[in-house]
Amino acid sequence: MSKRNNGITRRSFVATTAAGATALALPGNVLAQAKDSLVMAWPIDPPTFDPIIRTNPGIQSIYKMIFDQPVTQQPDLKVIPAVVKAWKVSEDGKTIDLEFRDDVLWHDGKKLTTADFRYTYVERKEKGHKSDLASVFRNLTDVKVESPTKCQMILSQPMPTVIQWMTFLANYIVPKHYVEEVGPEKFAEKPIGSGPYKLVSYERNSRIVLEAFDKYWGPKPTIKKITILIMKDPSARVAAIQSGQADWVPEVPIREVERLGKVAGLTAEILPITRVIMLQIRSDRAFADQNVRLAAHHAIDKAALSRALYGGKAVPLSVVATPGTPGFVEGFNFPYDPKKAQELLAKAGFSPSKPLQIGMASFNGVFPGDYDIARAIAQMWKRIGIEAKIDVIEQPKYFELNRGNQLPEATLYSWDNATGDPEMFAGYLLHPKLPFSAWKDEKIGGEIMKLFAVVNYDERIKGYKEVNVKAASEGAVMPLLQSVMTFVYKKGLKTVNYANGWNLPQYWSWS
Repeated sequence: MSKRNNGITRRSFVATTAAGATALALPGNVLAQAKDSLVMAWPIDPPTFDPIIRTNPGIQSIYKMIFDQPVTQQPDLKVIPAVVKAWKVSEDGKTIDLEFRDDVLWHDGKKLTTADFRYTYVERKEKGHKSDLASVFRNLTDVKVESPTKCQMILSQPMPTVIQWMTFLANYIVPKHYVEEVGPEKFAEKPIGSGPYKLVSYERNSRIVLEAFDKYWGPKPTIKKITILIMKDPSARVAAIQSGQADWVPEVPIREVERLGKVAGLTAEILPITRVIMLQIRSDRAFADQNVRLAAHHAIDKAALSRALYGGKAVPLSVVATPGTPGFVEGFNFPYDPKKAQELLAKAGFSPSKPLQIGMASFNGVFPGDYDIARAIAQMWKRIGIEAKIDVIEQPKYFELNRGNQLPEATLYSWDNATGDPEMFAGYLLHPKLPFSAWKDEKIGGEIMKLFAVVNYDERIKGYKEVNVKAASEGAVMPLLQSVMTFVYKKGLKTVNYANGWNLPQYWSWS
């Protein structure tokens, strides 16, 4: 592991940090936290504490502090047992046998069993509880409970990524007895889980307080109390780490990371992760014309975006997959070509003197450089004859608009894929029948839908690589950069970095 004192520690893909126990050389009122507590700043307030409702990547780490997933991942993304200690998928991909641990307790002391798993994945849908989990497992017809520790999932169609999905968004087991006792609305406000921390208090748009669960089945956290401060403004997070109000802050602008990395008592990091910064686009309105879509894509100088906003550390992408993941296509390049962009746009009848008007949505402070990217792209487009009106939205609004098919022509988004599997990239991004996709055309979408049922791994990956090239070549998606996460934290905090961007203080400690 390479390290540079008082500077940025650059991780190649996955690493673990061990910062020295250097005394903090910050303003007089700033002292190191107690060895068993941690104050974190967070850019997103959970819209709900019911973890199966939304596939919101920005709050998964918080959910993983409170709840358990059936299986989980190592920092290098390898799937490993968790509450489910063993599994077997049938050759036809339609049945999955699961064996659970028998020592997992809910925060109220009651035992977690396969009945809770069936309730989470089947019964809540039957009761009319709307959730993204139900959309993901739309082909799950039943869970047959054989005993408190054994059950079998029954699918109407093969689900090749069923195990990977159980490590991913919205896949958390909830307590049947508690949800039925208090109701789903109360559960969403004041939940109990089986994870390493209990929710002690919550003030919307202010703070979350967690305490370690002393009967947790897994490794006991050395950090016993966590306070999460909700800070949506990046400048507020920067001020919090500088003043000592917080011990660890994420999603800090690159320039601030570079500056703060030189401050005594602080460590700063830039970590490439399995997320893709991209333009999620519609298949209709102004982008119904393929010439317009391709013109817009050719007009974007991705290398310039990386240099200007990420110090060159964000890898330019031509497909919706990150280097090292199965769906990445070596050698394929969608070039920056403003001359070709103007020619294509002219075929559609537009030019700088006769510009095309489109809408564009962007966050501001959700991930590093988001709004700056949107503004830079708008300027690049203006040069060829596309005028984009940028509308700044927050993440909950994005999910509302996407599910209602109301996003504008282009939406700047950082698409999460904690598994690295191409189904969770191009598959869910371009599947026209799913609520996650703004692209509703069934030409490419039809090829995607077929791949969802391909059980053979090599055949499935080959198919996704072909679709990735086709989608970029036809303008169905505009991948920009491999996303990076940025962190600044106090010296002496030992963190574990995950390739998917998880931040799990249950595995951290103070030295």
